[in-house]
Amino acid sequence: MSVDLIHVMVGAISDRAGRVLVTKRLDHVHQGGLWEFPGGKLEHGESPEQGLARELAEELGIEVHDSRPLIRIRHHYGDRHVLLDVRRVCSYAGVPAGLEGQPLAWQRPERMDPACFPAADRPIITALRLPGRMLITGLDPLDPEVFLTRLARAVAGGIRLVQLRAHVLKHAAYRDLARRAFLLCEQGGARLLLNRDPQETLDVPRHGLHLGGQALARLSERPGRPDDLVGASCHNADDLVRAAGLGLDYALLSPVNPTASHPDAEPLGWHRFAELADAATLPVYALGGLSGADLEVAREHGAQGVAAIRGFWPID
Repeated sequence: MSVDLIHVMVGAISDRAGRVLVTKRLDHVHQGGLWEFPGGKLEHGESPEQGLARELAEELGIEVHDSRPLIRIRHHYGDRHVLLDVRRVCSYAGVPAGLEGQPLAWQRPERMDPACFPAADRPIITALRLPGRMLITGLDPLDPEVFLTRLARAVAGGIRLVQLRAHVLKHAAYRDLARRAFLLCEQGGARLLLNRDPQETLDVPRHGLHLGGQALARLSERPGRPDDLVGASCHNADDLVRAAGLGLDYALLSPVNPTASHPDAEPLGWHRFAELADAATLPVYALGGLSGADLEVAREHGAQGVAAIRGFWPID
């Protein structure tokens, strides 16, 4: 028997301290007692923006002025199939109140406990924790001092997520560079992901791991520590399904545009990228011939944000 898709508009509402509003489901409803992000069913004939504005007015008594896409998640609960169409509320008027008797709370995304939320909401927490830009370090780091100077400039310029890609380095040199890069990122409020065989970096300080395509294909379980942020490079729908099946936190999907580094790779284009990202169940960064100027168009096509080497790596 087929199960109808329930299209639900969801709002991610932040305060000036960076906390996000969550509401508690009443005990007698589906998934009762769990926290969730406010919203409700999209009605026939409504645009996503209209549906979100109506739901938040009814539930919270606020007037949404502006919102943008954050993530879309499809989830099967067995007895129902939901599409959570999540938008980040950029501006609104009024003071949120639980007009339907639901408790409210403001929580920082990094302190949210996913176990206290419905399973469908958990990728939303990850999306809220991730920035819009990921720097993939560029230029073979043959001179560590120059490399670290450039990395410091990138972090000072607002980069908050760094993938340390340095395949040219041997094991010991990579580990040394990673330790120094970690200190630099810690001081600047950024997170460092190591793009290396996880077995080679067991004792190296980090905030997470990034898996290349070959590592993604051979792993049978999620690597790293429980608190690691772990993602992978993906190029097609099968890769995205595998990344989600391993319980990874994000994916890079590429190439969106033609790139000098992979001139023979067939670019996805934004239309195909949007199709793949929409079917994914984890946040997806767009990669390939992009820069910060592409951030908004990437978000409009379902991306968490943009990952880039040349687009974010400082050049003298």
